[in-house]
Amino acid sequence: MAQSTREFFAGLETRVDSGKTAGMNNSYLFDIEGAGRWKVDVADGKVSVTEGGEDADVTIRASEETFQAIASGEQNPTTAYMTGKLKVDGDMGAALKLQKLF
Repeated sequence: MAQSTREFFAGLETRVDSGKTAGMNNSYLFDIEGAGRWKVDVADGKVSVTEGGEDADVTIRASEETFQAIASGEQNPTTAYMTGKLKVDGDMGAALKLQKLF
């Protein structure tokens, strides 16, 4: 059974390869329709996740179905963005670094 969106964010801090995120200093707000909101802060490679949040460098919006497909590798995030299933607001440079978290 696939993990829930909540489980995905709960385990994100331990799954991220700090070698890949070294030097990153960005914040991301994931607004997942039907699941909730999570803020992911990356400070020099160290990742912290908090439920809720308002301000971030980048806000990502998607349905839970689309997010689950991206997180599991079944959906290409670029394709989801280009087809309107994934909305990204804010610093696009920071958004492009997001693939390092997955």
